[in-house]
Amino acid sequence: MKAIIAATMVVVAIAWPATGITQPGALRAGAAKVDVTPETLPPNYEGILDPLHARAIVVANDTTSAALISIDAGGVPDALWRAVVDALEGELGIPRDNVFLTATHTHSAPGQAPGPYAEKIVAAVRLAQERLVPATVGYGTGVSYINVNRNIIDPETRRWWEGANYDGPSDKTVAVVSFWTVDGAPIAVYYNYAMHAVVTGQLDLVSADVPGAASNYIEDSLDGTAVALWSTGAAGDQNPLYYQQTYDLREIRIREFAARGIDISNSMPPGGQGLNKQDPKVAKLMQQQKQMTLSMGQFLGEEVLRVLRETKRRSASVRIDGSSKIVTCPGRERTNTGRAGFAGEYREADPVDIRLGLLRLGDIMIGAVNAEVFNPIAVRLKRESPYARTMLATLTNGTARSGYIPHDAAYGMYTFEVLSSRLQPGCAESAIVEGILDLIAASDAR
Repeated sequence: MKAIIAATMVVVAIAWPATGITQPGALRAGAAKVDVTPETLPPNYEGILDPLHARAIVVANDTTSAALISIDAGGVPDALWRAVVDALEGELGIPRDNVFLTATHTHSAPGQAPGPYAEKIVAAVRLAQERLVPATVGYGTGVSYINVNRNIIDPETRRWWEGANYDGPSDKTVAVVSFWTVDGAPIAVYYNYAMHAVVTGQLDLVSADVPGAASNYIEDSLDGTAVALWSTGAAGDQNPLYYQQTYDLREIRIREFAARGIDISNSMPPGGQGLNKQDPKVAKLMQQQKQMTLSMGQFLGEEVLRVLRETKRRSASVRIDGSSKIVTCPGRERTNTGRAGFAGEYREADPVDIRLGLLRLGDIMIGAVNAEVFNPIAVRLKRESPYARTMLATLTNGTARSGYIPHDAAYGMYTFEVLSSRLQPGCAESAIVEGILDLIAASDAR
């Protein structure tokens, strides 16, 4: 695999325009991954299906350095983010604005104490920094059809609900940033895709879900010489295409709760609660979910590998520049209940801060937001960006109080994401897009 990929590559030094920006010096890159599976599991977890990891890529030039980090976790608590960036800036000299800490958003990872957990994440970055070697960087895009818009009008109730909406907005793009030694050996892969990691969520087993399966497959295909980081795209309204929770398992749970006199038809109990795992039908469906995790990981991994083979333009010298800003939108608090299908009632609440970030690697622009964002917001950002090589990493660098961040047009849909959002309509979409575009413009001006 390495020989095939290396044979297709051509190393090209980037030509900097006459903007007053000096050549930043030779690029270096290093990568590592560390097992972060907790030794002690909470009572609601029954075991470990597959381990959790922190993966890190460190890049540096003569001017500065940056770290791209992914963790197999549901989110990035603010306390964890602060502990990591403080340690990286103080110990390793990586500026905090140059650190992107992203959760894969697996729904099968228990929360962990920030102190020891942060130390493991920092250890991965430290090891990646120790492995820095002269490198080149490439960029390419592909497509994968394992995601689907998850907001539908239920054909029976004629109300908003969850299911595979094949006609709904859904960006299939897989953006791939790759790092190579000067001899053409792979060092690391940073791939960005928009899909919820929820396939194993009903198993009550620790799992890195599809992101872990895809990264493991890529790493194995590259003979273990490279580290592959999943970057969560704008997946707030995107589910896996094949997801049993939406269909059979949900119906089984509804029936089992109803037999006890409890109506959960418009709610969602956590994990596998309400499922008899000794039931042959339930056991079969759960086994299929395990298989589907690996299948979708392989499909996505194969597309990333295809992009790698076809990435022929690579740069040995790039500008590294990180920045961040806070945007604020009016808040709201819901006063009625119900998961979906009914209008929400609200009162005004405190404004909500949303943290944005930008990490620039030459002409590659990686935007960031610390929340779950609907897909059309990222599509708009890419459309309006002056750089073709633009992507959006969500669930990055902390957690906003916003809940989901729908695009403006979605506020007319009574979906659970929209109803639960703590943001009033009409602000967040433009605030995010224009805020990141402002960061790009400011970077251009420096």
